[in-house]
Amino acid sequence: MGFGSRDVDKGVVLVLGGRSEIGLEVARRLSPGRVVILAARRSDQLQEQTRELLIAEAAAVHCVEFDADDMASHQPLLEKIVAEHGRIGVAVVAFGILGDQARAEADPAHAVEIVTTDYVAQVSVLTALANLLREQGDGQIVVFSSIAGVRVRRANYVYGSAKTGLDGFATGLQMALHGSGVHLLMVRSGFVIGRMTAGMEPAPLSSTPDQVADAVVAGLYRRARDVAVPRRIRLMFLAMRYVPYSLWRRMPR
Repeated sequence: MGFGSRDVDKGVVLVLGGRSEIGLEVARRLSPGRVVILAARRSDQLQEQTRELLIAEAAAVHCVEFDADDMASHQPLLEKIVAEHGRIGVAVVAFGILGDQARAEADPAHAVEIVTTDYVAQVSVLTALANLLREQGDGQIVVFSSIAGVRVRRANYVYGSAKTGLDGFATGLQMALHGSGVHLLMVRSGFVIGRMTAGMEPAPLSSTPDQVADAVVAGLYRRARDVAVPRRIRLMFLAMRYVPYSLWRRMPR
């Protein structure tokens, strides 16, 4: 397949956030001969996503109800998936919301909603996943950070702060998993053109869900610690840290 000599870990492909464009593209690339689990709210409405994965030669596709913000349900759900479908090979943590920055500045409840889904809920499900995969002795986890978390900007600081927290947590978890047989891949992308950003002006070094998914699958095959999409955005990540505050606070989204 051009990704190197190693394969991804055997087992089901789990997409937490079963409507995510990126998550589905990753699943599509991994699906031939594998069982895919799509976890999302209104899971009974995932017929189109199921059909696409079956066309991509998934062995089977199962849809399960998943509310990211219902953190008490995370561990029981994961345990149920393993009990019914077997070990997890790849878990793609693809849920999240962009939210409305202007609304979040005026409405504390909305600010908390963004941070809960994009950080707190991710901490919960990642901890449960890591413990489960440690017991297996293998398995791979995909976590999506963002350029927004590299250095928080005025224009989207609520979302950006959640991504900064997630990036730090996942980096620490990655170190904690060293030697356990579990692989965590951190994905740091720039602006991704898709449903989540519909109506927004694409930023420089934008990418598409297809491009992100290609990078994710390549990173899984070579057991990379992190991937940047597109690759050249790493230079932007470095440069961002040195922009003076007086200029940075005027930066657009």
